[in-house]
Amino acid sequence: MRKRSVIAATLAALAVAGCGSQATSHGGSGARASASTGGAAVPVAHPQAVEPIAGAAAPASSQKASAPQVASVSVDPSGVSSSLPEPESLTEVRDQLTQSGMTGSTTQATLTPGGLAVAPIDAPAAVQEIIDAGNEIARLPYRWGGGHETYQDTAYDCSGSLSYVLAAAGLLDQTETSGELMSYGDPGPGKWITIFATDGHTFMYVAGLRFDTVALAETGSRWSDRSADEPDLSSFVERHPPGL
Repeated sequence: MRKRSVIAATLAALAVAGCGSQATSHGGSGARASASTGGAAVPVAHPQAVEPIAGAAAPASSQKASAPQVASVSVDPSGVSSSLPEPESLTEVRDQLTQSGMTGSTTQATLTPGGLAVAPIDAPAAVQEIIDAGNEIARLPYRWGGGHETYQDTAYDCSGSLSYVLAAAGLLDQTETSGELMSYGDPGPGKWITIFATDGHTFMYVAGLRFDTVALAETGSRWSDRSADEPDLSSFVERHPPGL
C-alpha cells in the first residue's frame, strides 16, 4: 500500500448537504471532466481537509459549483486552527483499529471511531484503493459541483466524491454526474461495491460501509454504517464495477 501524506487542515464552519437537496440535478450541472479537464490524470495528489461542522446553516455560495482551489483552504475567522490526524497508510488505520479494541474483518469493512474505513483483509486491491482514497476525502466539506472540474478539490459533492474514489482505483477515467452514474458499469448490486444513483443523488456501499455526502451531517465523515432505507430507494438505480 502506497504511503499517504498526513493531511493538515483548519476548522471552518462549512455546511453539509445531500447532492439531491437541490431542485436542479447533477445532470444539469454540466460538470464533466471531459469538458473541463481535458482528460485529467487520475487522483495522485491529496486534497487538504477542512473539518465540516455538521448541521451548520449552508451559505448561499456553497451550493454553487466553483473553480477548484489548488492552494490552501480558507482559515476559520476565529483564527483557531488544528490538525486533523489522518492516517499515513492503511497499515496505520489498522493499527488505530487494533488500539481501539476493534477487530478487522476478512469480508466486511470496519468503521473506526474517527470516521475512517478499514478495508477487509480479503478485499480485492481495487476495493482497498477505493477505501484508501475515500479516507483521504472523508472529512472534506460538501460543495455542489465540487470535484468535477478537477479530481483534486477542497470540497466534493456526491458524484464528485464517487468519481474521485473510483478514478483512484482505476475504475473511472473521467468524472461523472449522478445521472451518468445511473449507467455506470454493470447493472445490479455487486459483491463488494454497489452504487445507488438517481438524477439528483448518488451514494455507494463498499464492503458493507456506506460512502455518502449525506453522512457528513450525521458523523462528519462520508463513511457511515447507515442502512439504505430511504423512502424513495426504489427510484435509485443499482450499478457496480464489473467483477466487483
